[in-house]
Amino acid sequence: MDNSSGLIGNIHANDTQTPTDPYSLKQDWAPSAMDIRHQASGNLTYELPFGKGKPRMSGVQGAADKLISGWQVNTIVTLLSGFDLTPFIGANQSGNGDTNAPDRPSLVPGFTADTAVTGDPTRWFNPAAFALPASGTFGTLGRGRLRGPGLVNWDLSVSKNIAMTERVRLQFRAEAFNLLNHTNFGAPVLSLFANGQFSPTAGKIQSTTTTSRQLQLSLKLIF
Repeated sequence: MDNSSGLIGNIHANDTQTPTDPYSLKQDWAPSAMDIRHQASGNLTYELPFGKGKPRMSGVQGAADKLISGWQVNTIVTLLSGFDLTPFIGANQSGNGDTNAPDRPSLVPGFTADTAVTGDPTRWFNPAAFALPASGTFGTLGRGRLRGPGLVNWDLSVSKNIAMTERVRLQFRAEAFNLLNHTNFGAPVLSLFANGQFSPTAGKIQSTTTTSRQLQLSLKLIF
């Protein structure tokens, strides 16, 4: 929890950088822009039980040993819920002179922060859930009330170590990044208004946080 995150530069794309009203900081007390409500991650390394010195096929020799022994599986799984989001007006509607324009809109009656989120990447939140406050006033929407997209990522690799001599070995690796090819969306456009009208890009997601599935093969000589 804090009342401002990322004061220097565009550090957090999901939140405004300065408090809305510096004379009433309690209005901005909310989850930090870096808050991740739920997070699970794990990694696993497993040597397959085949080949010389292993429980199975331990007596293998020669070319068969080179083919069967030394296999290993590695994986990393990451699951994250979304960061909080703070839609903002995009202009100094309150007239307090803050050129960073952190002014927030008002939430339209009948909408809540939860119902304003559609989950659609073309309109992650419904702009119609927000209204431009009267000139010279602050909006009623609290900071960090919305939540953005989560992240699901699974990396997997299979490697094999081939002993060439006592001191030299050759390692083959087959690696997959984002194995499930899951689309992990970035933060939506948070600026709601342009010239007093809804911006056509408000709520639209224009980027991803990870690449699509990537596969690679490699050889490494270790000595």
